[in-house]
Amino acid sequence: MKELTQQRIKDLLSRYPLLSVNEASISAAVESIITSYKKGGKILVCGNGGSASDALHIVGELQKNFAINRELTEECKAKLSKCQHAEYLMANLEMGIPAISLVSETSLMTAFANDTAPDLTFAQEVFGQGKAGDIFLGISTSGNSANVIYATEVAKVLDITTIGLTGKTGGKLKDFADILINVPETETYKIQELHLPIYHAICLAVEAEFFSGDKR
Repeated sequence: MKELTQQRIKDLLSRYPLLSVNEASISAAVESIITSYKKGGKILVCGNGGSASDALHIVGELQKNFAINRELTEECKAKLSKCQHAEYLMANLEMGIPAISLVSETSLMTAFANDTAPDLTFAQEVFGQGKAGDIFLGISTSGNSANVIYATEVAKVLDITTIGLTGKTGGKLKDFADILINVPETETYKIQELHLPIYHAICLAVEAEFFSGDKR
């Protein structure tokens, strides 16, 4: 990882020392996402309730400029130059990092829940959209959300690296996630308060790796 990429993680731990117990797993998550993106992969994210909002938040930070200007590559500029509105497009579009929030597919989720199995909606999306080399990030404060666990199981058989973002115990998800980030809290709102700076740091780190310009 680049120096700035690593610094993003160090900055997180300096501001939230209690998360030092999660340093290795956070670093592993960042490295796995970077490796996936370099090979053309993407990240699939899901969760319930507040964690569903977190899934949307994560995708928003990855798909556009977060803290670093993401200038278009020359290849992208060349393609856009052929458009009728090339000047406007090239002046405003940014390089995105591929990410999909599984919680936003309302029509698919409600149809599958009504017609088939409500607790398999995320699993169906992973089965339909995931491919080997992708990353699956399942967020569950308890670690026991059945729909997240089922989706994690499907991801694993598709050779997708699985990351679980949970509370202290890890719940049942700890037995399925390749990488478990279990923050040292047990109350839901306190767990959520720690999830946000972690995924912010992960997004900042991944962005730094690809767009900082730092060669190291």
